[in-house]
Amino acid sequence: MRTFLLATATLLIAAPATAQSIDPATVAVLVDQGTNHSEVMPTAEYLADVIGPRMTNSPSMREAEKWTQEKFRGWGLTDVHKEGFDFGRGWWIEKSSVRMVAPRPVQLTAIPIAWTPATNGPVTAPVIVAPLRSPGDFAQWKGKLAGKIVLTSAPGTGSEPKEAPFQRLSDEDLAKLDLYEEPTWDPTKLDQSLSRAKFEGQLARFLADEGAVAYVTRSRSDGKLIHGEGYLHHVGETPKVPGIEIAAEDYRRLVRLAWTGKAPTLEIDSNVHFDDSDTKAYNILADIKGRDPKAGYVMAGAHLDSWVAGDGAADNGAGSAVVMEAARIIAASGIKPKRTIRFALWAGEEQSLYGSIAYIEQHLAKRPAWDHVPSADEFYYSWATRFPITPLPGHKDLAAYFNLDNGSGKIRGIYAENNMAAVPIFKEWLEPFASMGASTVAIQKTEGTDHQFMQAVGIPAFQFIQDPLDYETRVHHTQLDTFDHLKAADMRQAAIILAAFLLDAANADKPLPRLPIPTQPAVTDPFSGPAKEQ
Repeated sequence: MRTFLLATATLLIAAPATAQSIDPATVAVLVDQGTNHSEVMPTAEYLADVIGPRMTNSPSMREAEKWTQEKFRGWGLTDVHKEGFDFGRGWWIEKSSVRMVAPRPVQLTAIPIAWTPATNGPVTAPVIVAPLRSPGDFAQWKGKLAGKIVLTSAPGTGSEPKEAPFQRLSDEDLAKLDLYEEPTWDPTKLDQSLSRAKFEGQLARFLADEGAVAYVTRSRSDGKLIHGEGYLHHVGETPKVPGIEIAAEDYRRLVRLAWTGKAPTLEIDSNVHFDDSDTKAYNILADIKGRDPKAGYVMAGAHLDSWVAGDGAADNGAGSAVVMEAARIIAASGIKPKRTIRFALWAGEEQSLYGSIAYIEQHLAKRPAWDHVPSADEFYYSWATRFPITPLPGHKDLAAYFNLDNGSGKIRGIYAENNMAAVPIFKEWLEPFASMGASTVAIQKTEGTDHQFMQAVGIPAFQFIQDPLDYETRVHHTQLDTFDHLKAADMRQAAIILAAFLLDAANADKPLPRLPIPTQPAVTDPFSGPAKEQ
């Protein structure tokens, strides 16, 4: 999703800030705290191994909300609290099993799809391959699905990866990131995204009406990886038919058997639970108070929630642990910043950046209200397209926001997010950390995590460049997202650099330069979309 900016980064509403990086003695204190006294890995281990997967509003997420607040208070932070927002149902998996029982017994790699119901004991039924990509496919299968386990995905043919599954960024890789991408506005693409966003609910209703026993989707990744993502978390939209995601290799075997002989029979036992005790989700916030109450504040954030296939270690226990460790480092150093430094652990990021959007709407800016309750995908794709933006009094107080959400790889630099005036400032702030591998400032704009919609209302919000490791190729949202895939030295380095950037931004004479608050964009290419047909 693009966050549409009408003006380019050369049009700034604030004079360039003095770079003014923190002094070498302060850097030395941060490095000492972040290496010789680091707590980042015990923090990450507790989140991953002890608490485990933290689906928004699940019992484990509630435990994480309490534990992280206790840690912040123990390190001496102030105004530690949670802020609630409407979300929906809690959901968690107790156990699940999916077996092919005919033509031969095979235990399959599978996971219940989030926010789908339990089977209430094992259910056994033959499969039917019925690829359903849009409502236009429903007519072909009407009257054919009753009593069947419906395989709704096309089988695909398997992947042929062109890159190694584990990667550290080379100098050449980093150089390619420094590319300015001009903002564009294409309503046709938005309409297509909104149409796709409605399909999950439409499919669930169709399958229930047709009397399907359960439905199965194919994992989007080869390598026996599973994810279990689902988005129907609102009260009143829960599917009536249990949903299962099966590993791609197992799924293709089922399709081949169905297409070449007697349809296989599956046994599904999905023991999942809903939790409706509190339909609000909660962001966790904590402050290190600044010396000047009129100077505003700077902020760092990471999302605390995760999916449930793995333990939520890299996504985003790593980012949460680094943000918490940066707070500990600064508090333990005894440094008193000019501006307050606020630390945020967001909820509901995995569904549609709900937590950071809730913070924006409570503290920073408003957009026109909805006339209905949007689905998760509809909410994400259209939030930044509703104009006008009305800044709240607190909009001017947030001087900078820094986000961590790309696994546990070391920080290699920072994305300037199309803010050209920030580039020389960040280059100076990174100078002390070149020997740690962090020196790149890339103009490139990034999306898909909690800084995205802060940018979309004119807040200087930034994401760090991190070594990919095996985050996207194997770990992201899969059952491999465990503590074993975290790199301790990388996370210690990241926490030190984040702490330094927060102090740089908190102590700078002037806030970081801002881009203009966006207004309704125009169609920039008259030869595409609806304009082309006129």
